[in-house]
Amino acid sequence: MFVRKLAMRHFPSAIAISVALASAGWVAPAVAQDAPAVDQGGLGEIIVTAQRREENLQDVPISITTVSGDKLDAIGAGGQDVRALSARVPSLVVESSFGRTFPRFYIRGLGNTDFDFNASQPVSLVYDDVVLENPILKGFPVFDVDRVEVLRGPQGTLFGRNTPAGIVKFDSAKPTDYLSGYGRVSYGRFNAVNAQGAVSGPLGDKVDVRLSALYQRQDDYVDNVLPGGTQENALEGFDEFALRFQGLVKPTDNLDILLTGQLRRLNGTARVFRANVFTRGEKGLNENFDRFRVSTDGQNEQRVRTGNASARITWDLGPVSLISVSSLWKGHATSVGDVDGGFGANFLPPNLYGPGEIPFTAETRDSVPHLSQFTQEIRIASNGNTPVSYQAGFFYFDEDLDIVSENYSTLGDPLNAPGGVNIVVSQMQRSKAYGLFGSLTWQATDQLSITGGIRYNDDKRRYEVVRSHDSQFPVFLQNPLGTVNRRVSDNNVTWDANVTYAATDDINLYARVARGYRAPSIQGRILFPPATATPLESGVTIGDSETITSYEAGLKSTLLDGRARFNLSGFLYDLNDAQLTAVGGGVNANRLINAKNVRGYGIEADLELAPVDGMLLTAGLSYNHTEIRDPNLTTAACGATRVDTFPNVSLCTILDPIVTPAAPFAPAIVNIDGNSLPQAPRWIANWTAKYGVPMGDGELYVFTDWSYRSKINFFLYESVEFQDGHQLEGGVRVGYKTDSFDVAAFVRNLTNDKSAVGAIDFNNLTGFVNEPRIWGVEAGFKF
Repeated sequence: MFVRKLAMRHFPSAIAISVALASAGWVAPAVAQDAPAVDQGGLGEIIVTAQRREENLQDVPISITTVSGDKLDAIGAGGQDVRALSARVPSLVVESSFGRTFPRFYIRGLGNTDFDFNASQPVSLVYDDVVLENPILKGFPVFDVDRVEVLRGPQGTLFGRNTPAGIVKFDSAKPTDYLSGYGRVSYGRFNAVNAQGAVSGPLGDKVDVRLSALYQRQDDYVDNVLPGGTQENALEGFDEFALRFQGLVKPTDNLDILLTGQLRRLNGTARVFRANVFTRGEKGLNENFDRFRVSTDGQNEQRVRTGNASARITWDLGPVSLISVSSLWKGHATSVGDVDGGFGANFLPPNLYGPGEIPFTAETRDSVPHLSQFTQEIRIASNGNTPVSYQAGFFYFDEDLDIVSENYSTLGDPLNAPGGVNIVVSQMQRSKAYGLFGSLTWQATDQLSITGGIRYNDDKRRYEVVRSHDSQFPVFLQNPLGTVNRRVSDNNVTWDANVTYAATDDINLYARVARGYRAPSIQGRILFPPATATPLESGVTIGDSETITSYEAGLKSTLLDGRARFNLSGFLYDLNDAQLTAVGGGVNANRLINAKNVRGYGIEADLELAPVDGMLLTAGLSYNHTEIRDPNLTTAACGATRVDTFPNVSLCTILDPIVTPAAPFAPAIVNIDGNSLPQAPRWIANWTAKYGVPMGDGELYVFTDWSYRSKINFFLYESVEFQDGHQLEGGVRVGYKTDSFDVAAFVRNLTNDKSAVGAIDFNNLTGFVNEPRIWGVEAGFKF
């Protein structure tokens, strides 16, 4: 369940390289690569709502990539979840140590490796204009979606809450006033079934409805090999169902009421951790790694239940429209995994532990017995095509969250704790926030447009660790903590300003400066509190508010008589008081720390080209440099190994300056000034190609998509072992389609790339990996 330098002078050369490659027609991810073809092979407009209005993507002064159509269908083939978007968009990484439950998003290197259910992230996920704050909500399946928009850089005016890095925005397909729908089902490797569909149409003159559903399942395919025998096909299976109902009520010509209800049900296994798949002093996965075999002696299961009811009211009053968005999400979840990734422990006979060294067992469960999130936004927006347009509004956020963390004694608890559980901690978190915002755009001339926006944010959070009859500790951890309370609050003003200049009818230049903010956070990972702890030493840590100032400039162009689009942006940001999560170390800690500054800069490029009728090529590229700048910032590195075998030797090969050497059962303390952020690759590239040949009443086509990301570090500190050199994944889809049906065969992870995507560092060299190659067939229809 847990997871966890290029200098400034190279920035201009990185931009030059990108421009040269794009100018040469180099193909690498895509802006709206699936736009409808018009005008004899030209590219149609891409309409986005990045500024809470429907606009042509080429007119929006923000670095944006959209994913829809063929590409969205392809990367989701075979039942992939939201992590399939990782590296398919410039500057975007998505990973998880919980599998399908708890995705973590990173944009321009900024994210959060925190593995607890109250984690705050600097990338906001917005689903149909509603922010999804808690991690168990962010894994809601992607189905019947019109498009995905990735907005890079601070979005602190119109979206506000915790968006200093950007937004991943999902817009579902909406009800239609005519009968329409689709259905699609695939069958693939590991007996995987992926079925989804929707039906939409009118119910009388004033009501349109849409019902859409998703069902996905996959067999367990990983064997669990233990001394007592092999459990065949024991892990990695899941069964998931999601449903969405939308009703669009139109009482009058100027009033729309969109009512939505959604639910999700997921059962399956949690992330599979693999003990000692790294070797001390060496890079990459070692010979212990076998994708289809592990050896774990702990439990492994996962359940998620979430539901939502929302109402969006749009009232057109002529000069202005009044918009209200109300939403209530509720949910509960549980996930348990064998964190040490192996079986037994090295104080047992050699044949009773492994693979490799397992100094002690670790099996934990985190649960959300109750989650309730209510949001309300009221916004006024000007109508018409006047020189001045504006928006203003109020936003309210209220979250109640309960968390229960449990530690299991896999080998038997000497205190005979019931059910093998020897530690239970109950936690409560209550969060409230509101914001007041406004934005104004002045069309100064036919060519020049100026926009400015401002937002006032107010955030409060209360956190409690309750020592009740539900909590328990073994004798050696008993302490007089009582109830632990923490409270944080802050208010802040965020803003943005941009200028757009239409150099020609086909080229827009823009410049943007924005200030973003992330509210203060509380981290309460206290499964292992010190025996002599006082309430102030309980392991509860606080991350102060962080603020970011970002500078961005770019161009958006339409070329070759509408057959090509090329967009390029360059950016520089300073993140002050950066909230970072230090995970791992000797006791698998999870602590919030603040770095004085994180500096980032880079470029993003998107290219789309229809060179001939029937062919569409897309490409994208990003370069991100991140650097922690705090001379005195330290953190614990990897945990120490068995003291009698490797005294005072760290588990991993540390590359950072050591401030305090490792000691028996204590990790080294290292200085991380100058390090890049975790899960922040320098380079991301992806590319797609589609070619279709008319045949009969339809088209025979082939579609391929590829993504690449360069080296990543898994933690704040740097070591030889806890990193992955690169990842290259591709897919192919071959099929035949007409206006009403589509049949195809597909392969995902075509080259069977084997890459570590995360690690656990506190008692051995445990890691977890990407998804295996899958293949299958799919049939669909639409009407």
